[in-house]
Amino acid sequence: MPDTALEFPSVRDQVSPEEWTLRVDLAACYRLVAHFGWDDGIFTHNSSRVPGTDHHFLLNPYGFRFEEVTASSLVKIDLDGNKVLDGPHGVINAGFTIHSAVHMGREDALCVMHTHSKAGMAVSAQKQGLLMLNQKSLGFYNRIGYHDFEGIADDLDERERIARDLGPHKALILRNHGLLTVGATVAEAFIIMKRLQDSCELQLLAQSGGAELLIPSDETCEHTAKQFERGGGDNDPFASSWGAYLRLADRLDPSYRN
Repeated sequence: MPDTALEFPSVRDQVSPEEWTLRVDLAACYRLVAHFGWDDGIFTHNSSRVPGTDHHFLLNPYGFRFEEVTASSLVKIDLDGNKVLDGPHGVINAGFTIHSAVHMGREDALCVMHTHSKAGMAVSAQKQGLLMLNQKSLGFYNRIGYHDFEGIADDLDERERIARDLGPHKALILRNHGLLTVGATVAEAFIIMKRLQDSCELQLLAQSGGAELLIPSDETCEHTAKQFERGGGDNDPFASSWGAYLRLADRLDPSYRN
């Protein structure tokens, strides 16, 4: 169970109802990343653009583990990295660089997730990248970008290249670094990240078996990817899954809602 002794002053009365709902979803996302073991101490980030036209977005407070993040502890900053809601905590520069690159370059990228999971980092170090080995990975067929490693991402000049390499996709492998996903909602970014993480884990397991790997035909890969895009006919294929994950977060520790 996360340590619930940490308490942050509530900002619920200082933000719109829409922003508060977003804060709760994003805080749940942090807790779930910690639960699944995708976190990396106090590093890596998940961000969401705040509703409205100001292009402000929310990022985790630097110095806190993901299992400690709450809706009120999230830091609201602008695209220049300046805090726009007073609070005692700041953000890490590398997180600002990567996330602002995507938020600036993609109007539809309302949520951005970035992880340093072991499986994700391992696949990011493989020259061939993500292999089309299973149903989960086929959803990324010709639908994932790659960004070459340039060092720790604290150089604002790198933002343009990150956005370029993501292109129109909803997933990006940062070579020798980790994984990134985007979505129109926290739910979408999280579900895509879960599928990408599972794909990386399955790839490492398949490779460890030592047998020749079987990859479906290009036609089958494209057909499967389109099936994922259609989402089974559901108007919001991510909402039902996200509701189930929120119930999990509540069972683990509902203090993320504070």
